[in-house]
Amino acid sequence: MARKLPKQGPIAQRRSRLGLYRFRRDENGVTAVEFGFIAMPFLALLLAIFEVALSFFGVLMVENAVEESARLIRTGQAQENGFSEAQFKQDICDRIYTFNDCMEELRLEVKTYADFADINMESPVDTDGNFTDNYDFDMGVGEEIVVVRAFYKWELMNKIMGLGISNMADGSLLINASAAFRNEPF
Repeated sequence: MARKLPKQGPIAQRRSRLGLYRFRRDENGVTAVEFGFIAMPFLALLLAIFEVALSFFGVLMVENAVEESARLIRTGQAQENGFSEAQFKQDICDRIYTFNDCMEELRLEVKTYADFADINMESPVDTDGNFTDNYDFDMGVGEEIVVVRAFYKWELMNKIMGLGISNMADGSLLINASAAFRNEPF
């Protein structure tokens, strides 16, 4: 059997309505609730800005290292010292001192051409978004046209948000840098 609640008098009813009214008018905690609404988008935007900034930093590091190391080929120093592909890769990685796994993730293509118009800069990524790794290493001789291309697979920190900056099937960013020049006479 259900228990009957005692009937409230007019004063108790008014207090009950005033309590609800006071609760509705109370603005304590509004700031916390509003911050709760914008906290996730704000943090996502902050992480996205940080991710893009780090990616740009990585691109600049690889481009600078390739330009400086390519100068060894252009001036004939690499040929005179008998640089192998591994030694040239190590020279680039020494200039990219912030990348831990540089020797494993860096791929090189050093190719000679008869004319600048013959240079073919085909994409190192196939249609499925996978990296193709079948490149030559030929530093050439004096006065030959040489193109040095370096590819580094940059692992993105936050693949969940889908920033749209990845260009590989696994969600990573393939950074590429190149230098085209005519070797000096040596």
